Amino acid sequence: MVIPLWDPITEESLTMPLDRIDKRMLRLLQADGRMSNADLAMAVNVSPATCHRRTQRLFDDGYIQTVRAVVNPESVGLGAIAMVGVVLDRSTPESFAKFEAAVLDLPMILDCHLVAGDFDYLLKIRVADMADFNSFHGKVLIALPEVRQARTFFVMKEVKDGAPLDF
Repeated sequence: MVIPLWDPITEESLTMPLDRIDKRMLRLLQADGRMSNADLAMAVNVSPATCHRRTQRLFDDGYIQTVRAVVNPESVGLGAIAMVGVVLDRSTPESFAKFEAAVLDLPMILDCHLVAGDFDYLLKIRVADMADFNSFHGKVLIALPEVRQARTFFVMKEVKDGAPLDF
């Protein structure tokens, strides 16, 4: 018996492009992840059963990664944002792996991106206030593995954050 090196369902789905209904469903769900299947079906003009199958395919094929609530940060005492550019001691796969593993364990770091330019990583950090960040910086951030330098930029105003994808 020969076992294929690819999953026929996955292979087929990778070649199946999104049609206008799929794209409309994705846009609507980005705007309101709590939209019911019935409302979504009505909005895209398909039956609820068809809508459910399409939504499940969008999840299965990785177009939709997750559905979650967006919590108002200030309402839970996390009103300050710092963007931090981090430079590592060495640019090696081992250094990157150590740093990334440590960052994954820190819930106050919302985003971590490996970037090209003056920094190795750009972090988005959410804390209560400047004093909270100062404590985090002194006790945690500069002690992360392989960190040589961290440059902090405090966000004074969020103009656009978490915008939906435009496709």
